[in-house]
Amino acid sequence: MPGPTMAIKRGNSISGVRRNNGGGGSWMSLVVLVLFLVLAPVGFFVGYRVYSTDSIDQDELSATISKQDVDWRARLALMHVRSIFSKKVIDIIKANTDDLGPLSFDSFRKNNLSASWKFSGQEDVGPTPTEIVETNKKQTPDGKEEKILDGGHSQSVDTPAKLARRQLRDKRRETRAADLVKKDDDVIIKLENAAIERSKSVDSAVLGKYSIWRKENDNDNTDTTVRLVRDQIIMARVYKSIAIMKNKTQLARELQNQIKESHKALGDAAADADLTRSVPEKMKLMGQLLSKAKDEVYDCKLVTGKLRAMLQSADEQVRSLKKQSTFLSQLAAKTIPNGIHCLSMRLTIDYYLLPLEKRKFPRSENLENPNLYHYALFSDNVLAASVVVNSTIMNAKEPEKHVFHLVSDKLNFGAMNMWFLLNPPGKATIHVENVDEFKWLNSSYCPVLRQLESSAMKEYYFKSDHQTTLSAGSSNLKYRNPKYLSMLNHLRFYLPQVYPKLNKILFLDDDIVVQKDLTGLWKVDLKGNVNGAVETCGESFHRFDKYLNFSNPNIARNFDPNACGWAYGMNVFDLDVWKKKDITGIYHKWQNMNEDRVLWKLGTLPPGLMTFYGLTHPLEKSWHVLGLGYNPSIDKNDIDKAAVIHYNGNMKPWLELAMTRYRSYWIKYIKFDHPYIRGCKLGQ
Repeated sequence: MPGPTMAIKRGNSISGVRRNNGGGGSWMSLVVLVLFLVLAPVGFFVGYRVYSTDSIDQDELSATISKQDVDWRARLALMHVRSIFSKKVIDIIKANTDDLGPLSFDSFRKNNLSASWKFSGQEDVGPTPTEIVETNKKQTPDGKEEKILDGGHSQSVDTPAKLARRQLRDKRRETRAADLVKKDDDVIIKLENAAIERSKSVDSAVLGKYSIWRKENDNDNTDTTVRLVRDQIIMARVYKSIAIMKNKTQLARELQNQIKESHKALGDAAADADLTRSVPEKMKLMGQLLSKAKDEVYDCKLVTGKLRAMLQSADEQVRSLKKQSTFLSQLAAKTIPNGIHCLSMRLTIDYYLLPLEKRKFPRSENLENPNLYHYALFSDNVLAASVVVNSTIMNAKEPEKHVFHLVSDKLNFGAMNMWFLLNPPGKATIHVENVDEFKWLNSSYCPVLRQLESSAMKEYYFKSDHQTTLSAGSSNLKYRNPKYLSMLNHLRFYLPQVYPKLNKILFLDDDIVVQKDLTGLWKVDLKGNVNGAVETCGESFHRFDKYLNFSNPNIARNFDPNACGWAYGMNVFDLDVWKKKDITGIYHKWQNMNEDRVLWKLGTLPPGLMTFYGLTHPLEKSWHVLGLGYNPSIDKNDIDKAAVIHYNGNMKPWLELAMTRYRSYWIKYIKFDHPYIRGCKLGQ
């Protein structure tokens, strides 16, 4: 190792060379001086930083580099600097760097060195090494101490408290991470469960009943052959479309021919048992052709697009068919089947062939006896009226005390009379009247008749070019049902005028079936009300806001939108209170206000709710069960316990669209062996 003397000589020779080279101009010396003034402190910092504890472990440093090596390098650097700078400059640099103590980036930040460099000649005395150590201890954060190593270097050491806090933080961090992972798993599970529930609730009629991905045990229909044939037809259509796009005309023709063959083999079969023997062979040929088509034209993107387009097309067809079904159901609901029309015509002809003396009913003296049980039945359907009367009498304990007041129109008056002349209701009393013979029921007295004579109403109902098709919408079609125009439907608001000698009457619709004795209804205390009826509302269903236009101030001012609705079809009316309250006058007031149909749509239930508002006594629900004409999920126990079941809705029991599960309650009161019924082919 060279000694200090040799190092000094080298420094002098270098300095000498530089002085000789600098003789050309003083400005070069100034530039060199400024550069070393800037670089010298940085060199010191970097030199000290190399050996600091922040970058090199102190134990390894002590094992490899001795203290003498560090001193030698420091002295060598100092000799080079002294050969360039004057003693005054060296003293200034030394005085400022001694203030730093053990160098590190942290101490550099804390000692604001930018303000400690002074070149004005002012001399500052730096702190002692002991003061530097104390200062660093004060500046060290709580829980951390500085360990002074050999050579004046320091190392931060964590205290036990600091280590415990760090471990606690790490544990909390791990716990939070585990909680987040668990929450993510819970969210994923919830999403999966929701997706499963949605998939279960999807209407199979919309997405297609047959799916090759559906498990057999998940489907009650195990007719796999039918489903497979239909799936083959679907894929054949997809490949045919792609073949046409790719100009594979021969393949497209083959697929089209095989599709026709599969359709012929399938026919109208809905179960495997209905399939013909040729189906397996057709399936085999179609499978071979599909395999060939897949090899020639299969493209995943095109197949996916075609299937999606077919699904959308099928969805649109389903919506269209639903609209068409609604339209046709409304149309069927307002028409009379041929069998019932035949029955009415035959009975009418035979009635008018009868002598006048044979057209009278017995026991006419009971018609105005207030001590008997009186029923009001307004109908133009002979078969329906016969079921109401037969079911009532067959379940009555004292049939001789029951009196039936039937009112029909001119067209069916003769048929109604003839039927009950041929089929009298046992010991009960019956009387049939013609609504067209009520001379007091005219347009000057009845608002409905007056409104029917207006040009606006005629245009709404009878204009020849008025649309009654799907394009006009099926929702308004039901309000153009002739029953809403018939006075038989509005006659229920004139009961005291029709039966002035009676004080109480039970009103029955012609689409009901009586299953129990009804005499208990005459003993019900109506508590001063006019109408006794079964309420139809649940939490929010069938309340007043469903029937009335509450945006109209006349409705909003007089009625509660949450008031509970009730059912027409079986109602007990106190005719004495009716006359005192002038119920018919109230009905006329509201009917006059609704001439432009701004308060409610046509019908009798909305004006009934308004007319008897606050005057209706709720009956026990088992007296009257509704919905057999539209609701397929009525509890059988409720039906069996009911005194009266009501086929309100479009699916009347005498129509082909009636629900099969409810029809048996109605047809058991029909005599299918009757000559007129058999002659008009009104079979089960």
